[in-house]
Amino acid sequence: MAGVSLLAVGFSGAGADAEPSAPPNEGQATEQQLADYIAAGVKQGAPIADSGSACTSGSGAGSGNGSGDCYGGSGSSSGSSGGYASDTKGYGPPMTSWLAAFGYGLLNPDASPPGANDWNCKPTAEHPRPVVMVHGTWMNAYNGFAFMGQPIKDAGFCTFTLNYGRSNLLEGGGLGSILPGTMGTGYIQDSAKQLAAFVDRVLAATGASQVDIVAHSQGGAMSNWYTKFEGGAAKVHNLITFGATNHGTSLDGIGALGRAVNNFGIDVLGLVEIFVGHSGIQQTIGSDFVNKLNANGDTVPGIDYTIVGTRYDEITNPYGLTFLQAGPGARVDNITLQDGCEQDVSDHLTMMYSPRALSIALRALDPARHPNLACTFNPWVLGGGGSL
Repeated sequence: MAGVSLLAVGFSGAGADAEPSAPPNEGQATEQQLADYIAAGVKQGAPIADSGSACTSGSGAGSGNGSGDCYGGSGSSSGSSGGYASDTKGYGPPMTSWLAAFGYGLLNPDASPPGANDWNCKPTAEHPRPVVMVHGTWMNAYNGFAFMGQPIKDAGFCTFTLNYGRSNLLEGGGLGSILPGTMGTGYIQDSAKQLAAFVDRVLAATGASQVDIVAHSQGGAMSNWYTKFEGGAAKVHNLITFGATNHGTSLDGIGALGRAVNNFGIDVLGLVEIFVGHSGIQQTIGSDFVNKLNANGDTVPGIDYTIVGTRYDEITNPYGLTFLQAGPGARVDNITLQDGCEQDVSDHLTMMYSPRALSIALRALDPARHPNLACTFNPWVLGGGGSL
């Protein structure tokens, strides 16, 4: 616990004390600092993530996805592969509070957020691309976008969303998957395939050639994987993410400490994976998923990226790890939510209920019609759409 505390102070403090305007390479610099720490624990130059027996044994780099591929990189993996995506059914009410929306989503796991999944919607000349909204880990389509869904629809966009990464405890979804509304727990690579199939359905239904994606947390990193490895590069124009785990997370130092201990040969992440699920472990600093995601650069040509982080992010931290560095043919706009609006104290979850975050999304989708950014108080933990 002392080690965790020191790491939390050292790493999360770096994010909290950073200048409000984070340079594009802040995430890379912070990631390198963490990577150097983790690497110092490696014995004989080889982490145990590559050890173990067959993919399906539950000991090795991962339990496999049923097709001969091994995912993970935790050094251990509990449960077998599995999981699926599903459509929403009916609509939940609009919400301004994250906490209230989360509770409603647990009790109504298949509800659609307001404004989403009108399969008869046709894009207009002013808004030719439908918007696909992608929730995060332990979330679902409803509580991910109960605040943003209707305003994006009202701005003239066809909006769509899905529940992805639905897995149970035996499939390695972690203890959270016992609850009916916690999704995004399966292997992220499998979820990216589910997203790919969903985007193809949206394109077929709307007649559009590309989509814009608005994604939160794991949804951002998973969408990034989709563009790099699942054929999404030519099908995505704007990728707009909030608190995305693009370069992994230290989880207030706990994830970084766990991976360092793993590298000494003691499989603690495998134990943790029983609780947080496959996708949770995959999002820690230094995982095979994170390493492969960024091995050839942060971006792909032809996509415009809007990457939003908050200084009060307790999940994706240090928060600079979310930012991307533009490669050839890509445009990246890295935004710290508090730049010019100190009263917005949104954390990782409540940022999806922040009027400022919504205005950033709308500006990225249609800068001519939505050039101005909102600035209101938005409370930490509760979220209130700009008020308590």
